[in-house]
Amino acid sequence: MEEKHSQFKNSAVIWVGGVFLVIGFFIGIVVGVYKSDLTPTGRSMSGNAGKTPELKSRIAELKNLVRQNPDDPESWIVLGNACFDANQYEESIQAYQKALAINPGNADVWTDMGVMYRLSDQPREAIRAFDKAAEIDPMHEISRINKGIVLLHDLKDSQGAIRAWEAVLVINPLATLSSGQSVDEMLNALKKQGQSLGN
Repeated sequence: MEEKHSQFKNSAVIWVGGVFLVIGFFIGIVVGVYKSDLTPTGRSMSGNAGKTPELKSRIAELKNLVRQNPDDPESWIVLGNACFDANQYEESIQAYQKALAINPGNADVWTDMGVMYRLSDQPREAIRAFDKAAEIDPMHEISRINKGIVLLHDLKDSQGAIRAWEAVLVINPLATLSSGQSVDEMLNALKKQGQSLGN
């Protein structure tokens, strides 16, 4: 998302430049969520995790475990989580799907699968997964936060993102992103950005 800055010499266009500067400030607040704040449940995402030999060995062990216990949803979840941390998007999705076929009522797994869908360039599938998590657990914050991020940055639906984040604040007015930024701050910035652009 681009920052907009304008500086001009006469007073009329200086005012316009000031407006653009304010817009750029709010865009800057919103854009940070795109790079770092799609939030998994209970884990941090590590860009280097997939490169560790230990994790690759762990995934191999977990694949053997699910072959021995194919009807155990927890084994599939652990495998999905390991593939998640290794940035193996499709394998993570497949493992989560196996777990959810056995136990479809786990909102956290739906949310983590939604993150994997988003990272594998399937934003609409991500939205469906986040919606399912919220349906299962009406108090589930992370699924709604992530839904807003995908709506805003992948589907360019700022109004949908606003609705998603407003729903988060109904659940928890103090909700924050993984960066520590408050959802309320993000929501206000997005609304002001829309007003400044005349939307």
